[in-house]
Amino acid sequence: DLDPQRSRREHSLLIEDDLDWLGLSWDEGGTDDRGYFGPYSQSERAGIYADIFSRLEATGLTYPCFCTRADIMATQAPHQSDGRIIYSGRCRPSGPPFPPSETDCKHATRLYAPDKVIEFTDRIFGPQKSNLAEDCGDFVIRRADGAWAYQLAVVTDDALMGVTEVVRGCDLLLSTAQQLYLYNLLGLKAPDYAHLPLICNQAGQRLSKRDSSMSMAELRLRHTPGEVTGLAAWLAGLIPEPVPCRPSELIDVYSHRSIKPVDSVMISV
Repeated sequence: DLDPQRSRREHSLLIEDDLDWLGLSWDEGGTDDRGYFGPYSQSERAGIYADIFSRLEATGLTYPCFCTRADIMATQAPHQSDGRIIYSGRCRPSGPPFPPSETDCKHATRLYAPDKVIEFTDRIFGPQKSNLAEDCGDFVIRRADGAWAYQLAVVTDDALMGVTEVVRGCDLLLSTAQQLYLYNLLGLKAPDYAHLPLICNQAGQRLSKRDSSMSMAELRLRHTPGEVTGLAAWLAGLIPEPVPCRPSELIDVYSHRSIKPVDSVMISV
């Protein structure tokens, strides 16, 4: 819940209720702060992020950015199909290292992205390379409204909570290099990564919460938990046909090697 304008506690509770319905319980985290590394709500971790932010400022690689979104959109065309923009460096001072910020004007803070290739091996998509200067440019670590940026928050959370493996959608594959760069700057141990294909409709459009026909509320009206889990397991290549099953029944058959390294799998909705 990093964005105070969009995040509501009731949204988190709905997600947890959906996970319970599916039979996916969690060992740590959640709105009840289950575990030893809380608080788990990002809105309650501002002091922790501020400490990490100060450490990044001390590297001399951060600087204030006064660009509006319109400024950025006007100077660069989207680099990726998801609309990712490569920042042009419009506000970057000479350097690095950059001088400490002394302005009181409202601004975002960017982190310098070096012209250097970062390599890693994804457990599903295999060897990956990314040059941050070419693929994203200097990226925001704190927004102009004071909200902490996703990249800073997720690295901080995963590192301090002892996360050793991150499994997530392949739409975040390009974010991995930025996060590994942050881990290196902060001297923190990075986790391993496994990125999953996204489920798309027949038109190749990814399914999301904005697609009301595939919302969890709609699925719960039309299907049992086992049917939803069985379809996902079949699409992932874990079982030979989409038969109902419980998540616990997939533990012994799950393998990253079973999942094809493709951007998406399509279903008819």
